Amino acid sequence: MLTGEQLAGLLVAVFWAILVCFLAYALLKLARLITEATKLVADLGEQAGPLLDDMTRTIEQASEQLGRTDVITKQMAGVSQNVSAVTTVMSSVVGGPLVRAAAFSYGVRRALNPNRPAPERPQLPKGRK
Repeated sequence: MLTGEQLAGLLVAVFWAILVCFLAYALLKLARLITEATKLVADLGEQAGPLLDDMTRTIEQASEQLGRTDVITKQMAGVSQNVSAVTTVMSSVVGGPLVRAAAFSYGVRRALNPNRPAPERPQLPKGRK
C-alpha cells in the first residue's frame, strides 16, 4: 500500500502531467493560429500592392477630369460674359428704336382716327410715384 506522502506525490504528478498536456495542446492551437494569421497577412500584402496601384490610377484620372472641368467652367464663364454683353448691345441697339417705332405708330394711328378714345392708364396705388 501507498503511504499518505506517496499518494499525495502521485496526485501532484498526475495533476502536473494533465497540466502539461493541456498547455501543450493550447500551444499547438496557438501555433496553428499564428501560422494562419501569418498566411493571411502575407496574402493581404500581396493584394495590397495592386490595389494601391489601382487607387493611384483612379485618383490620377479623377484629378485629370477635375482639371478638364475647371477649364470648361472657365470657358463657360467667358461665354456667359459674352452673352451678357451681346444682350446689352442688342437691347440698346434694338430696344430704343423699337420703342420709338411703337410710339410713332401709336401717334400715327391716333392722328388718323381722332374719334377713337384713348386707352385708360392703370392707376398706381397712393404713395407711389
